[in-house]
Amino acid sequence: MRFLSERLKRSPDLARVGPFAVFVLLTALQGRLGEGSQYWVYVLKTVIGAWLVWETRAYVLELRWAWSWEAIGVGVAIFVVWVGLDGLYPRLVQLGAGWDPARHYGPGALACFYVAVRIAGSSLVVPPLEEVFYRSFMYRYFVKTDFLSAPIGEYHPLSFFGTSILFGLMHPDRWLAGIICGLAYQWLVVRKKRLGDAMLAHGITNLLLGLWVGWKGQWSFW
Repeated sequence: MRFLSERLKRSPDLARVGPFAVFVLLTALQGRLGEGSQYWVYVLKTVIGAWLVWETRAYVLELRWAWSWEAIGVGVAIFVVWVGLDGLYPRLVQLGAGWDPARHYGPGALACFYVAVRIAGSSLVVPPLEEVFYRSFMYRYFVKTDFLSAPIGEYHPLSFFGTSILFGLMHPDRWLAGIICGLAYQWLVVRKKRLGDAMLAHGITNLLLGLWVGWKGQWSFW
């Protein structure tokens, strides 16, 4: 662990890209290690993701949650957009059956456990990982390779729209909502001159979406 801490301390790039890359790699393994792996791998990547966020907190100074009414408003609005636009524009990939542990394990405590982990992971672990990568590292790296010398809240049109489009395309099943989502979260960073509001908005969106999925059984959103 000390070796990892030293590497993270010496490399600002690794501290911001590494955790996200590990999370994406583990995501790619879901469903590839047996039928139930889409569920237990999610638990694994959530635990590892949380640990990586904890390990990088001292070296990624912008990794601080922040509260604001704007963040709450954006978080709720993006949830409405994500659900409300569903089916109104063409998808880049075909939807599968969705992430429904009850379908594999049957209704019961185990299925509820996986749903709870999914909601917690998407609300508390995904936001810092993705916001640090997209809204802090990538946004500034497009401006300067020495990204730390670029203020986090400075508006750069090409980077503003470019990173938001890329963020949307990383959600090919709902790419348009993803682009709007990226624009809204980046707007928060530019407006508040910090990352924490975007993290909070992202967490609220994912929390509301998770509760919606569980309540309505709309598993295709997962």
